[in-house]
Amino acid sequence: MAVLRQNLTYSLRRLSRSPGLVFAVILSIGLGIAANSTIFSLVSRFVLRPAPVGDPGTLMALHTTYEGDRCCNNFPWPVYTDVRDQTRSFSGVAAYYELLPASIGGTGEPERVWGQSATSNFFDVSQIRMYLGRGFLASEERLPVIVLSHRLWQRRFASDPAILGKAIPLSGHMFTVVGVAPPGFRGLDLILDPEFWVPLGNVEQLAPNIPTRSARDFNWLAVAARLKPGVTQSQAAAELATLAQRLAKTYPGTDKGRGFFMDQAGSLPPRDKSAVLLFIAALSVVVLLVLGIACANVANLLLGQSASRQREMAVRMALGATRRQLLGQMLTESSLLALAGGLFGTLLTLWATSALSAFRIPAPVPLDTTVSLDWRVLLYTFILSVGTGLLFGFGPAWIASRPILASALKGEDGFVRPGRRLNLRNVLVVTQIVMSLVLLCATGLFLRSLERAVGIDIGFRSRDVLMLSVDPRVHGYTPEHTTQFLEQLRERVAAIPGVLSVAATDSAPLSGGNRSDGFHAETSKPNDPYPIVDLYMATPGYFESMGIPRLAGRDFNHDAVNTNRVGIVNRAFAEHFFGRENPIGRRVTGGGVTYEIIGVVENIKSRTLGEDTRYVLFRSLAQSTGSDPSFLGYQLVVHFQGNSAGIAAAVRSRVRDLDPAMAVYNAETMQEHLRQALFLPRLAGTLFGIFGFVGLALAAIGLYGVISYSVSRRTREIGIRIALGAQLSAVRQLILRQGMLLTLIAIAIGLPAAFALAGVLSSFLYGIRPHDTMTFTIVPLFLAAVALVACWVPALRATRVDPQSALRYE
Repeated sequence: MAVLRQNLTYSLRRLSRSPGLVFAVILSIGLGIAANSTIFSLVSRFVLRPAPVGDPGTLMALHTTYEGDRCCNNFPWPVYTDVRDQTRSFSGVAAYYELLPASIGGTGEPERVWGQSATSNFFDVSQIRMYLGRGFLASEERLPVIVLSHRLWQRRFASDPAILGKAIPLSGHMFTVVGVAPPGFRGLDLILDPEFWVPLGNVEQLAPNIPTRSARDFNWLAVAARLKPGVTQSQAAAELATLAQRLAKTYPGTDKGRGFFMDQAGSLPPRDKSAVLLFIAALSVVVLLVLGIACANVANLLLGQSASRQREMAVRMALGATRRQLLGQMLTESSLLALAGGLFGTLLTLWATSALSAFRIPAPVPLDTTVSLDWRVLLYTFILSVGTGLLFGFGPAWIASRPILASALKGEDGFVRPGRRLNLRNVLVVTQIVMSLVLLCATGLFLRSLERAVGIDIGFRSRDVLMLSVDPRVHGYTPEHTTQFLEQLRERVAAIPGVLSVAATDSAPLSGGNRSDGFHAETSKPNDPYPIVDLYMATPGYFESMGIPRLAGRDFNHDAVNTNRVGIVNRAFAEHFFGRENPIGRRVTGGGVTYEIIGVVENIKSRTLGEDTRYVLFRSLAQSTGSDPSFLGYQLVVHFQGNSAGIAAAVRSRVRDLDPAMAVYNAETMQEHLRQALFLPRLAGTLFGIFGFVGLALAAIGLYGVISYSVSRRTREIGIRIALGAQLSAVRQLILRQGMLLTLIAIAIGLPAAFALAGVLSSFLYGIRPHDTMTFTIVPLFLAAVALVACWVPALRATRVDPQSALRYE
């Protein structure tokens, strides 16, 4: 302990004399650690963090599986009751409807909120301790009671401590508040963000399209189960497998081939786990490259400092210091620097996670993707700081503890042994440039992808379009009343000054909320495949409002519900099914419904910007609200001129005039909507851009340090060359040649590695090939230019050496 205290005291005193070195090291390491800690915050949030429940290790999420189907599905009600009543491995089995839209009233304007409808034992199985009140009682399975989330209680009800027992309007029905959930509790799903819970017995009242509970072939319930004390997951899985076999024999028509899958509640959804983990793994590799560049940069700085301490080390060894003591002293210094860099990196991580949380995944349902600094991230940062200190400090410490005493005591280079050259600095700088090249190529690919994505022809108007959503369905509107409400709203909005046209739809393109079905034409052969067709609902005026060109046929009119279904298809649909024949009047069938084609419109981007052209069929909204109601409500599409905020306020006023309890939500312009559609390329471009240019800056500093060190060690040689008549341009070329040779070696090594990484990133790119010629041409040239600038300054300094001073240089 005394030795450690002595080393710490000496290290602090020694570092205080080199503030420039300390600043450079802390900055470099802080950037590298901040990048890694930020990405690890994603790992902590989406992989390591347990569900916010009591004893999360025994709370399981159950899923159903089918032969030939990828895992995993929800439960039909009868299958849930079979598991609940016929298993002995669980102390409780709860079910819940994952997302239930509603309009909540009270003070202020009605607000669109999403909640869950759960069995009465939901909170008991989850072992949640309420912030206020209680969960549901068994006798309240069908009573109008509600539990509010802590956020909704604070935002909507101003943290009213007397909220318990009050009745609040929810989609036109009064519900009595019995509890407020604890802060941070967002249900048992990892990223869904419900804000209230009502008993499952009310789900038919709030979501009238729920199937009958006797149906064994409709998966609509999520299920969670608590393992009994002493029961393992494998034992519970074996019991579920036995139950599946029994149900298959009892109900062969619906349950044959059905199985069960079980994993930890609150973990990544099984269907999405591999994609999310792949994305996080790719980011982890990138930030490790950044940290590697930082470590190489710092190691170079410490090697330069070690050269100036060679006489000190030789003197200490001559006085009896052991090599182990010298190593311990220098590693203490590097560890202190790394811990200081870790502290700086932690501060940067706080800012970075806040910025990362500002990105919103474009989804039709509420998601919670916020990340923050928790104890796991702090522990990781500390371990990474200590490990980094040992990593970048060991090489310089090892070399510094092995001076050639005779040379060092005379002031000569005590690190270079006869017949050998000290080339570790060169290896480090080549490594830095290689990693920077890989990062910059990835950055270039994502920036090029973003550029292409912005320029993609989406097929519809991108400006002067406002979209607002309403959901009459949650207020108990019948299909006929819904159609009437939307028609009246369209008429009133059309009269607003500045509105050019207005229509309604169930989902805007690039929203991800539309339906799709397999379709065939009346002329299709029995064995022909059924291509998947995206389905949208639309009212008259939709194509005019969206700016989608109509190529043939007519628009929707007020098509009667009891007449033949009509549809308008895009050009790709018409060409696929009918070739060059006229599609107007022809019939196509999908999802058990036959449509008569009345028009053809131009192709649009339907789901993602990078997709190949998809087949699209637009249905008459008036004919679809009853048989195929929209789960996400209906969007009003307003083509306007002038100020969007003023138009939005006027539309809200018209909605209140028709129904004061109706919530207006998801108000956005088409430009805002398209920015959300660019979420993935923007996020990837931002992250890789930051990491790439940080790596480039560190690599340039490292190359500058190597050449500067070389110039300082060759001062006498340069002076002699100049004294003997060497041209200054020749001296510059001598110095530049060394740096550019290192750069060319690094580019030759880095390009194959960048090619390999590009292949992995191909699924995240829009409109370009992973081995994009422009990217892989410009990036090496840009890197070489930066390297040239980094080498030019030391080369210029070398030409200013005074021969007389150089000949006296020690």
